[in-house]
Amino acid sequence: MPNVELKQTIVDEIKSKLDGASSIVLVDYRGLTVEEDTKLRKDLREGNVLYKVYKNTMMNFAFKGTDFEELKDHLEGPSAIAISYEDPTAGPRILKNAAKDFKNLDFKAGVVEGTYYDVEGIKKIASIPGRDELLAKLLGSFQSPISTFARTVKAIADKAEETGAETAAVLAANKAEEKVEEAQEQTEE
Repeated sequence: MPNVELKQTIVDEIKSKLDGASSIVLVDYRGLTVEEDTKLRKDLREGNVLYKVYKNTMMNFAFKGTDFEELKDHLEGPSAIAISYEDPTAGPRILKNAAKDFKNLDFKAGVVEGTYYDVEGIKKIASIPGRDELLAKLLGSFQSPISTFARTVKAIADKAEETGAETAAVLAANKAEEKVEEAQEQTEE
């Protein structure tokens, strides 16, 4: 296979991996040890993030005409690409956690859901909790008012049971009768 065809195959492979990507992050991996790189790849694989090293010229050709075209300005020196499909913050978040341990891992730039971010922007994106964590927080915030409502209903039911009323409606009716009697007594006085 001629060299041009081989290069076109690689560019096509990169383009196919870009299809359906919710985020892409470019990192400089220069200086990572084999052990660090192996751990990084394992963590990314567990987070459903594709991590691959391609030649900058191949990525440059693949980025042309896509939402990721702005990344071509950052294709200098060794570059690795992390592609997230499901959770747009997964790649940046995992890379940020790895960068704490591996001082030689540096962000270059990224695109999250069609929006370009420079180094500082992608670091901010990396600090956003994952989808599952955000859903758990949301459900937790829903649970508080529901729990309060459930406790109130239980208290009414317990009070109805104490007074011998068959239903909360009977309890409410009794309470209304008491209020009417009190009002009548006050008007008679």
